[in-house]
Amino acid sequence: MKIALGSDHGGIELKRDIIKHLEKKGIEIKDFGTYTEESCDYPDFALKVAEEVASKNYDFGILVCGTGIGISISANKVPGIRAALCHDTFSAHATREHNDANILALGGRIVGVGLALDIVDAFLNAEFQGGRHERRVNKITEIEKKYSK
Repeated sequence: MKIALGSDHGGIELKRDIIKHLEKKGIEIKDFGTYTEESCDYPDFALKVAEEVASKNYDFGILVCGTGIGISISANKVPGIRAALCHDTFSAHATREHNDANILALGGRIVGVGLALDIVDAFLNAEFQGGRHERRVNKITEIEKKYSK
């Protein structure tokens, strides 16, 4: 499994904890920035990670900003991306199982480290269930195609 990660300054500390957690599990990761706590713009990092995941260079992405909202909105502008903001483990596994989400977004100022790592594990350990959910994901893709030009 290969994971692309990105954050702005508001999510850098949590991203560092997630990286350590994933490395301990032997998961291949790449950090697409930011690398400092200097103020920066979350869309820049959302775009890098989303493009890598959409291109299938990475299996999943994990994005972190202060709330997780802006970075997830930005990532979802890239065709083929289904970024889900999760603050609990149920949502994390459900979005993989039902929505085939390929990017997890977290709020570094919202979720504590312990819960965040549980959320990451729930997201990465879940599998898309297909079936009736596949029909719905296909409808999402059709909406995306209709408005992508």
